[in-house]
Amino acid sequence: MNETKILLSEKEIPTHWYNIQADLPKPLPPLRHPGTKEPTQLPPPLFCSEINKQEFSRERHIEIPEEVRDILKLWRPSPLFRAYRLEKALDTPAKIYYKYEGGSPAGSHKLNTAVAQAYYNKKEGVKRIATETGAGQWGSALSMACNFFNLECKVYMVKVSYTQKPYRRILMETFGATCVPSPSPDTEIGRKILKDDPNCPGSLGIAIGEACEDAFAHDDTRYALGSVLSHVILHQTVIGLETMKQLEKTGDYPDIIIGCVGGGSNLGGLAIPFVKDKISGARPKLEVICVEPEACPSMTKGKYTWDFGDVAGMAPIAKMHTLGHGFMPPSVHAGGLRYHGMSPLISHLYELGYLTARSEKQTPVFKAAVQFARAEGILPAPESAHALKTAIDEANKCKVSGTKKTIVVGLSGHGHFDLGSYEKYTSGDLQDYEFSEDAVKKALEDCPRINE
Repeated sequence: MNETKILLSEKEIPTHWYNIQADLPKPLPPLRHPGTKEPTQLPPPLFCSEINKQEFSRERHIEIPEEVRDILKLWRPSPLFRAYRLEKALDTPAKIYYKYEGGSPAGSHKLNTAVAQAYYNKKEGVKRIATETGAGQWGSALSMACNFFNLECKVYMVKVSYTQKPYRRILMETFGATCVPSPSPDTEIGRKILKDDPNCPGSLGIAIGEACEDAFAHDDTRYALGSVLSHVILHQTVIGLETMKQLEKTGDYPDIIIGCVGGGSNLGGLAIPFVKDKISGARPKLEVICVEPEACPSMTKGKYTWDFGDVAGMAPIAKMHTLGHGFMPPSVHAGGLRYHGMSPLISHLYELGYLTARSEKQTPVFKAAVQFARAEGILPAPESAHALKTAIDEANKCKVSGTKKTIVVGLSGHGHFDLGSYEKYTSGDLQDYEFSEDAVKKALEDCPRINE
């Protein structure tokens, strides 16, 4: 019998995170202080000290605390599925695997880092955490993690997603968090934006600014981030480390790894343990594809330059692929991918040639999601559907060429809270959004000038 689910035991949960900064052929450009623009670390008023340490560490393997691993056991190891039914539907010679993170209590991969961040904050005596969320996966995850460690949690949720996905807000509140639409009247940044535009749909850049302001304003509060920075991707490497073990059981190694990218944590968590083999020369032909929405294409149409991580210019300045911190993305339904910039680490790997990138329109992405759901029985999150669209494209190429490639795709979460978006697709009301070159050109003019 062909094995559909490749499983690991709880004893096989990774004991250490993998830090690719130890193996980079060229060091990652340092973060810059938003005021002085000089190289900086992340001060404790923003992040707790252990998170700050991990952000800049070049230690290859960092031990996962036992208390964190005990909570990870609630859903880890996650299954690696062989998509036999999708392969049959496509009539492709390709092998398609998907690493499914939707079985976590929060419904996505975000809980992998939320638990770690809540643990380190609790250990250092922090009482409260402020954060942002786009589609709500990160806010849901951090709300759960804060509940596990008896921490207060304030979530600034991008307004368009707050409206589109009310059940995400309810899930956060069920775990004891306070969730408000961003821009909100709770911060100076939010009040200013609402005064200028009362109908502003919000963006991750705005929500990050609000959460940072909140953290700076309260002595007992720290900020937590669900993507973008290196410590977040570090915590997500449990995904790729497990996938490597699971593929060893099948005797396969990927020719192509595909993941959606908004801030970069999902793709990074899955692919980075494999990218090590590409860097070392062990697997030079491995292709890693980052897939983003065409409405917010920071990698494929943005500029690799220094920029703020938030609209208000309170977060550190990073060298990354960006559309400009003032760029307002269209209200696409893949809310977790509506961020103006890309992870500095993912951007760096892209510049070094270890990753490639593509952008996809919303309608074909949902078409691929429905095709996948009807074959495999799992309704994917709209974010993950971007990766599935590209995986289907690659499998179809294999059909034409007769090539038997092994494709591994990251399915970062389920789409159970996104049924309203699926209804729009099936009814024909889903819109594709055009990318605005002029809007990006204007936003990039406000990027900080850095003398390297």
